Amino acid sequence: MNDKLKPLREQIDSIDAQILDLLNQRARVAQAVGHVKAETGAPVFRPEREAQVLRGVAERNPGPMGNAELQTIWREIMSACRALEKRVTVAFLGPAGTYSEQAVYEQFGTAVDVLSCASIDEVFRATEAGTAEFGVVPVENSTEGAIGRTLDLLLHTPLTISGEVSIAVRHSLLTGSGNMDGVTAICAHAQALAQCQIWLNNNYPDLERIAVSSNAEAARMARDNHALAAIAGERAGVRYSLGTVKANIQDDPHNRTRFAVIGTLQAGPSGEDRTSLALAAPHKAGSIYRLLGSLAQHGVSMTRFESRPARTGAWEYYFYVDVQGHLQDEGVARALTELQNNAAFFKVLGSYPVSLT
Repeated sequence: MNDKLKPLREQIDSIDAQILDLLNQRARVAQAVGHVKAETGAPVFRPEREAQVLRGVAERNPGPMGNAELQTIWREIMSACRALEKRVTVAFLGPAGTYSEQAVYEQFGTAVDVLSCASIDEVFRATEAGTAEFGVVPVENSTEGAIGRTLDLLLHTPLTISGEVSIAVRHSLLTGSGNMDGVTAICAHAQALAQCQIWLNNNYPDLERIAVSSNAEAARMARDNHALAAIAGERAGVRYSLGTVKANIQDDPHNRTRFAVIGTLQAGPSGEDRTSLALAAPHKAGSIYRLLGSLAQHGVSMTRFESRPARTGAWEYYFYVDVQGHLQDEGVARALTELQNNAAFFKVLGSYPVSLT
């Protein structure tokens, strides 16, 4: 067997040397790009450019490696090259081990500095203050719907959405011992408890359920108190040295959470984009119909429409709308101009590349 493996291993060593040389060639070109950006004041992170690169990898891939695996490799290459230009700081809803942290790395790669925040409000504050160049916040869950606090803050922040990340949510029941001996309560974020409600009712209906600030915080609590079990993802379980009692306990096997990347950067068109809006309709008959009719008239497809109370005490609502296309696309621009003319309140929350997953 060794006689057969030796020439194959020599081939791999030779290919690895070529890869290493090419990676460093790419890094040197990235450094040159960084010098040009520094001279012109251009941003280091361009989400539309990186989205185009990752889509191109999938389109040109002849196999046998899968598209997702290759895109992960390329994301890390771009992250490492970007860090040679300038290392960016990204705020997220902590502590470490949350799905929000996972979303950071899936958008930016691992060559970034992360800032753990205790709340969604703090993520916005840190990003608005410039402590972090970007923030990553949850927007909606496929099972439980919109994250209300994020929507409220997007309404009034000067920040804009420059990207989105969709994460598959895989909840596990975790304890310090890996079993349920002596456990008297299960803790998790309220959303996670709701997403696992049927499973919990069927398996541990008598245990107290405690809602905490995040699933990673639940994991930390379970590490320190063996009377507690936590619902969290694998990343949190590994980080806090917990054992898995049962994996994949979410009621919906297709459960996903969508995250928004917020900051001062306005992303350019990538070819596959989404534009998010916040609207309020005037108090006139048919006003919502006229607003949405502007989209149809200009051939713009709406992918999300959600209402949220304006908190004025007068039964008024804001509408959160996602449409296909970029703000700079001709049809979208015309539709939004007409929308703005007919709306009592109008705000573009951001135009950005659609998530790859």
